[in-house]
Amino acid sequence: MNLEKLREAWKKEEQVFRGWDFSYLDGRWESAPLPWDYKEIVLKYLKPDSKLLDMGTGGGEFLLSLGHPHSLTSVTEAYPPNVELCKKNLAPLGIRVRQIFDDREIPYDTDEFDLVINRHESFDAREVRRVLKNGGYFITQQVGGKNNNDLSEKIIEGFEPGQDHDLKSNTKLLEEAGFKIIFSDESFPKLKFFDIGALVYLAKIIEWEFPGFSVDSCFDNLCKLEKELNEKGFISCTEHRFVIVALNRKY
Repeated sequence: MNLEKLREAWKKEEQVFRGWDFSYLDGRWESAPLPWDYKEIVLKYLKPDSKLLDMGTGGGEFLLSLGHPHSLTSVTEAYPPNVELCKKNLAPLGIRVRQIFDDREIPYDTDEFDLVINRHESFDAREVRRVLKNGGYFITQQVGGKNNNDLSEKIIEGFEPGQDHDLKSNTKLLEEAGFKIIFSDESFPKLKFFDIGALVYLAKIIEWEFPGFSVDSCFDNLCKLEKELNEKGFISCTEHRFVIVALNRKY
C-alpha cells in the first residue's frame, strides 16, 4: 500500500471514534493478563447486605455482572453520555445514579457505604473515606502514569511523561487520609497491536496519553511503526496498572 493510501486508511480510523467502545479493536490488539482479577477481589469483600458504591461506573456493565441487590447499589459517573446511559439502564432497576463533577464532592452522605469500588476513575482519598463507614473497604484498580509511555515517545515528537501516578504515590495518599492498606499490587503487562489503524483509533480515544495526536501531524512516525509492524508482525508497548484494597479506619 502506498503512503497516501495508508494516510487515507488511517484517517478513516481517526474519524470512527466510538466513545469508549474498545470492542471495535477485537482481534486487532492483544493485552497480557494482569496477575490479579479485579472482579474476584471485589466479590471477596462484597457481602449480600453491603451498601455498594461504584465510582465511574461507565455504562454499568461491570457493576451488573456482580449480581448485587439493586436496592443496595449506587453509582457515580462524570461523562455526560454515560450519565444518560445509566439513567436509562440502571435507574429503572432501583440503582441510584448521581453525576459527579468534582472528586472532592461525592454526591452521597457521610458513612453511607460498606464498600466503594473504583476501576480506572480518579478519586480524592479523603472524600472516599467520608462516604465509607468505619470498617468499610475501598477497592481501586488504576491506569498508572507510565501507561503506553514507550509508544507515546515513538509517536509524539517531544513527548513528556506526566506526573507520577503509581502504586507508591497512591498508597501514600490513602494512608495519609487514614486508610490501612490490606492488599496492593502493580503490573506492567505488554500490549500488542496488529495493525496501525487500531493504534490510531486508541490514540484518539485516550488523547491525554498522546497529546496533540493526529494522523497528519504524526504521519512520519506512524510510517516508521508500519515498517516495524511489517517486520515483526506487531507493535508492542507497555501498559501500567495497579490495584489497592484499603480498610477505612475512622476511630
